[in-house]
Amino acid sequence: MRIGMYQFPVTGNIENNKEKIVTAINDAHKKKVKVLIFPECALTGYPPRNIENSSKVNFNELEDAYVLLQRLCDNYEMYVVAGTITKVNNVFYNSAILFSPHGDRIIYNKKALWGWDRDNFSCGRENGIVQIEDWKIGIRICFEVRFPEFFRELYKARTDLNVIVFYDVSDVDDVSRYEMIKAHILTRAVENVTYTASVNATEPFQTAPTMLCDKSGRLLCEAERNKEQLLVYDLEKRENDFGENGRKEISDWLLLKEAL
Repeated sequence: MRIGMYQFPVTGNIENNKEKIVTAINDAHKKKVKVLIFPECALTGYPPRNIENSSKVNFNELEDAYVLLQRLCDNYEMYVVAGTITKVNNVFYNSAILFSPHGDRIIYNKKALWGWDRDNFSCGRENGIVQIEDWKIGIRICFEVRFPEFFRELYKARTDLNVIVFYDVSDVDDVSRYEMIKAHILTRAVENVTYTASVNATEPFQTAPTMLCDKSGRLLCEAERNKEQLLVYDLEKRENDFGENGRKEISDWLLLKEAL
């Protein structure tokens, strides 16, 4: 499965974000990408950094963007995961939407809310698990990477690939934070013996990576920091190696003990 991760400078202007996303989808289609992933709040911007608060989103304009993305997915036989803000009965969520080429929209709403997230959003309840052909994929959002429990849920579901969408940026060039969050991603991959991809916004300074690692935390590819870029990788299922089998066997044993 050819996977693409597109990092770009997310703004508070839906039209500008949509243009970036559409350009990336067209480029990814030329490169035969099957699954394309964009950052957290990629369509709307993240409050309050890009927009004042969630209520300032123009949801009519946002729905027009959804319709266009859906049409592109249908035409290109592509799956797209994009961060956005959703509203249900005047309740706002920090969401990632999977657009499938079958007209479906599957939504995952962020659960780990703190700080600005808690000011702007309500807690989601979805499991964040989607099926793309023969790949079971788990979706998580930004701060959730800090908590192994959110990823253990995905391990129990036997996901083949976990995807984390970020809006994690800084006004200063904080390389140590970037490396710390990268270490979290690698650790989640090792703990759960699962391919793990991440994608982040780029400006002012990127403090979480756009990258893909394997089931043992070996880095397969990584985008250049702070630069708009489409990262593409051909991901193939493979048998677990010795260490991966060991981690799975003991993890399953620990889950069984927990259930007793």
